[in-house]
Amino acid sequence: MNPSKWKSFASAADEREYLALLSFLPLNKYRAIPRFIKYTAEIESQLSESRGLIGYSLQAQILSLRFWTLSVWEDEGALMEFVVKTPHGPVMQSMLPHMGATKFTRWSIKGANLPPGWSDAKKRMAQE
Repeated sequence: MNPSKWKSFASAADEREYLALLSFLPLNKYRAIPRFIKYTAEIESQLSESRGLIGYSLQAQILSLRFWTLSVWEDEGALMEFVVKTPHGPVMQSMLPHMGATKFTRWSIKGANLPPGWSDAKKRMAQE
């Protein structure tokens, strides 16, 4: 499935550096898909109210049980604030038994280069 359209939440200054994050979230059980999709909707609501989020996109390969998120944040502090808050924090704990090996790749990106490209993001992850 193609990635979702990039959703912007804040303007980015062209010369400023931001934190880009690619998350790989594989499921290990097909029966976890409905729960994962429900939680994704809840987390998208949280994202719309998160301090420091510049924008994000999602990609899903449902039949392969592989999911990705691509997001850009003002800084590490804003990202960590989002990660620990409800619903994201409790959802991570709840989904742990249903997940394969997750992977996260971070890098700096200038505002002029937003939104980040999916192929570049996945290349960065593959090189780690």
